[in-house]
Amino acid sequence: MSIVVAGLNHRTSSVELRERFAFAPARIPEALQQLRAAGLAEEGVILSTCNRVELYLSTPLAPEQAGAALNRFLSAAQAQPPLARHEFYTLAEPQSIYHLFKVACGLDSMVLGETEIFGQLKKAYELALHGGFTGARLNRIFQRAFHVAKHVRTATNIQRGSISVASVAVELAEKIFNHLRTHEVLVLGAGDTSEKTARALISRGAKGIVVAGRSFERAAALAAELGGRAVSFDSWVEEFEHIDIAISSTAAPHFILDRARLEPLMKRRRHRPLLLIDIAVPRDIDPVVDQMDNVYLYNVDDLQHIANDYLEQRKEEMARCEAIIREKAGVLLTVPALHHGSQTGVPELRCSG
Repeated sequence: MSIVVAGLNHRTSSVELRERFAFAPARIPEALQQLRAAGLAEEGVILSTCNRVELYLSTPLAPEQAGAALNRFLSAAQAQPPLARHEFYTLAEPQSIYHLFKVACGLDSMVLGETEIFGQLKKAYELALHGGFTGARLNRIFQRAFHVAKHVRTATNIQRGSISVASVAVELAEKIFNHLRTHEVLVLGAGDTSEKTARALISRGAKGIVVAGRSFERAAALAAELGGRAVSFDSWVEEFEHIDIAISSTAAPHFILDRARLEPLMKRRRHRPLLLIDIAVPRDIDPVVDQMDNVYLYNVDDLQHIANDYLEQRKEEMARCEAIIREKAGVLLTVPALHHGSQTGVPELRCSG
């Protein structure tokens, strides 16, 4: 058995492609069971976020077989054509273990050093663990990865500056409106990313905040904590007359806002400028709305432009972080990966974990 990582991320694919391969949490146990039933893995964890879809597996497959077989599995699971070589990567040991450590530490993220991926990775691991899909090998390396991530966080300055997708989204809002003191904000979805975004907006002085989530109780609790108000998810469109910024991060499988729905809302708001930040994958907002007058739409890939502002200062910490990972993981950066769109070393950020 060997540890293999296979998938696609923000470096190898666009948000349009990633959203077609994203797994809803409820589908992950079934997919892990299918991997096991097909003889592709004895242990497995599936990580699906806005920036990556990755399979972490203990597999009986020979390294040269893993890439093609897992590409076929992922494509069949999502009813999509197989991914091209430059879109899909497969990493064999020990590079696969090193990659897991980099992901846990935020070194493979759109925003270098961000911390949200650590929580997302823990949730993915716990889902697999509680479902009985992990064993001795994956349990050991995931626990070690979490330990290393905590050490990197305290021993380096990799998190200096803006450190999350949420905080980068807030900085984008400030670049559009200069300040937030006179602007109302609507947050669609009361998940972890939305909560972090809401907190960042309040800390930057947003005039008011409205939270709409499919769970009204959760939305109400968050709104009360932030001094805002909650509305039912069925009535969020009624808020568009008053808000200036909408940040959407729901788990909807389809667009919740398109041009046909937005055009009458813009008339009601007298076509005041509207900033839409779609940090969901699959996306919540139809990209064609960006063609409308006074509508400014940004998705997760667009956030890369702001993330790059922080890249240089964080590159200074990369060597220290990688030295810690090599020491703790006991793997060498020079070991080659499989070639199915392989990733080695520390590639530069190309687009907006």
